[in-house]
Amino acid sequence: MRRRELLIQTGLLLTALSLKPSRASALGGVVLETGTTAPAFSLPGSSRSQPDQSNWSLQDFKGRWVAVYFYPRDFTGGCTIEARGFETLHSDYLAANAEVVGISADSVDDHESFCESEGLSFPLLSDPDGTVSKAYGSWMAPYSLRHTFLIDPDGVLQQRWVAVRPSGHAQEVLEFLTNLQNKTSV
Repeated sequence: MRRRELLIQTGLLLTALSLKPSRASALGGVVLETGTTAPAFSLPGSSRSQPDQSNWSLQDFKGRWVAVYFYPRDFTGGCTIEARGFETLHSDYLAANAEVVGISADSVDDHESFCESEGLSFPLLSDPDGTVSKAYGSWMAPYSLRHTFLIDPDGVLQQRWVAVRPSGHAQEVLEFLTNLQNKTSV
């Protein structure tokens, strides 16, 4: 009887593995498919380069590329490495008609302190209840997960990175962006 149960379980597992899911799932929910319209958002945040602006929406970046990266917490090791990477390359992103936007569940005050501490010039947005993070499949309460989405000037998702390793990630996204732009300009 035990052997029969094991054979049935093995058969079910093999059947499940052979099915091709129509949507990508990851820790945090269903991750957006490339080629789909990116979910709109409007969140409060902080930016040293735009101190008078207190709220950002995806619509604010229409006509530009946007690298939206979700991350767990300000002032933690991996998040600091990732933010510094994007800041180091921020002028390269701007030169490529792209903006960087970070989103986490931290408060606007925490973001303001983090931006000041790390010299970040791009906006960090506050998503305390995970509404936007959930829409992008990047939420595991009480934190946003480390996922990045590259959105084109028309608001269409062109690439996604799930379970990102912080070191070197900003360079990886920038290289993908410039390669994609070079392909479309040929």
